[in-house]
Amino acid sequence: MLPPRPHAPTPRLAVAVPVVVMLALGLWGLDRGGTWRDEAVTVQVARRSVPQIWRLLHGVDAVHGLYYLLMHPVLALRADEVALRLPSVCAAAATAGLIAALGVRLARPRVGLWAGLLYAATPLAGHYAQEGRSYALVAAGVTGATLLLVRASAGRRSWWPYGAVVTLTCLLHELAVLALLAHAVTLAHARVPWRVRRGWAGAAGAAVTALIPLALVSRAQAGQIAWLPRPGTGSAERLLHAFLGQPGPVFWTCLALACVALLPGRLPRAEATPPGPRRVPSLASVALPLAALPPLALLAVSQVRPMYDDRYVLYALAGAPLLVAAGADRLLTAATRALPNRTGTRTRTGTATRTGTRTGPRTRTPARATAALAGTLAVALAFTQQLPLHRRDRTLLTRPDSLAAVSALAARELRPGDALVFLPSIGRRAALSHPEGFRGVRDIALRVPAPASGTLYGREAGARELRRRLLALDRLWVLAEPYALRSPWYPRNPTERVKLTVVSEEFVPYEPRREFVRDGVTLRLYIRRAPTGAVTRTGAPPPGRPPASPRPAPW
Repeated sequence: MLPPRPHAPTPRLAVAVPVVVMLALGLWGLDRGGTWRDEAVTVQVARRSVPQIWRLLHGVDAVHGLYYLLMHPVLALRADEVALRLPSVCAAAATAGLIAALGVRLARPRVGLWAGLLYAATPLAGHYAQEGRSYALVAAGVTGATLLLVRASAGRRSWWPYGAVVTLTCLLHELAVLALLAHAVTLAHARVPWRVRRGWAGAAGAAVTALIPLALVSRAQAGQIAWLPRPGTGSAERLLHAFLGQPGPVFWTCLALACVALLPGRLPRAEATPPGPRRVPSLASVALPLAALPPLALLAVSQVRPMYDDRYVLYALAGAPLLVAAGADRLLTAATRALPNRTGTRTRTGTATRTGTRTGPRTRTPARATAALAGTLAVALAFTQQLPLHRRDRTLLTRPDSLAAVSALAARELRPGDALVFLPSIGRRAALSHPEGFRGVRDIALRVPAPASGTLYGREAGARELRRRLLALDRLWVLAEPYALRSPWYPRNPTERVKLTVVSEEFVPYEPRREFVRDGVTLRLYIRRAPTGAVTRTGAPPPGRPPASPRPAPW
């Protein structure tokens, strides 16, 4: 009689554990107490009506159009930080589970378990799991499409689910189309039959065809990413550390394990892998192209037309933990094979003796469960090494600004009826995403509000009309971006030029204590210049002009 089979991670458990861990990490510190500029756009656009969102997409942000439409019913139920970021948390948890499922299918349950946990422990995954933008959803879509690719390449599955997921993912963000390069290389390396390649080409072609209208519209809106610089070697190095860990023991260990996974020879396969002549992609042929090709392709294109940012290729991160986990499994398997066989153990190959024992080169003992647990503890150790990064991500320090803090500043300093000008108009995003701090304040430059105008920040009055409005004021608050108050900045927009020239020529700052800086934004009180020949106290309002109302001392 053979001994009972020892407990080892089952495929379902190997998938479920990373999902739960990623969900817990995503919910940890989800409410940071403020949104930053990109999240603020999600809030103020998704809360518009569907016709208003559709009108906006014709002029700006078409690449995020589907995401805004998906977030519209979510924020209609509850428009707060938790609701804003919860879809990204769920998408990140799904990605961790899908990575684990890939590891289970392409190798064995413990590889899937380790890979899913490694993804959850990566600070880059946690960062975008807690951001109210589309990138975590795109990562889940690409990873799901990769799993469908592996299943369909076995010849038993239809290609339409793969095509549908790829199409939806590319419509969420068009740069997800670069994942098709990775999938093409995967199938080529696996040398799948012509019938399989033809099915993939049809599904991929349908996705690209559906993407063409969005690509044409977004190309006309390319000015939105004009701020992106041409990436260099530093960008590739930062992405490598983001995928494998910050410089230190974690990075070098993960890099070494990933290289081990790429060594010649077959990686161990799951016992559930169906036998037969069909060619199924190996783990390395799936993970390496996914991790490397989309970033490298975008880096290459960006040498001619800069459009590279780490978040645009977040989905490529899915390949890295698979390689690291496979490398660890290969080393562990080699070490196990080197151990001497013991009587009374059960092996995959070999013969059964009369006493019910089996002998062979590979043992199946409780050491397998122990090995899975040891690998899990190693992932936990890597997580603790990067815990400071995770903690920092749960604060506002990793985002460029906190518009909630700007709104709180405005609520404390401004009073109903005060005149305010945003310099430039993009500064209005704080008032649009957190209007509670600007209630009753007169937005002097605004002519048509953002939702009604089909723009992100509204339409402002013409240069002549705005000059007339400004010259009728004695007191004026200016909310300015950091660069707007620097002398070299000179805007092309005539309305912005009027703001800059009239404020600098006709107004003077009231007093230094009436200037506040918060999260890079300057809020400053101006008063009209005294008439020529008038004698006034320096910094005081000229005769006949109302002084600033008392305010609490600045914090």
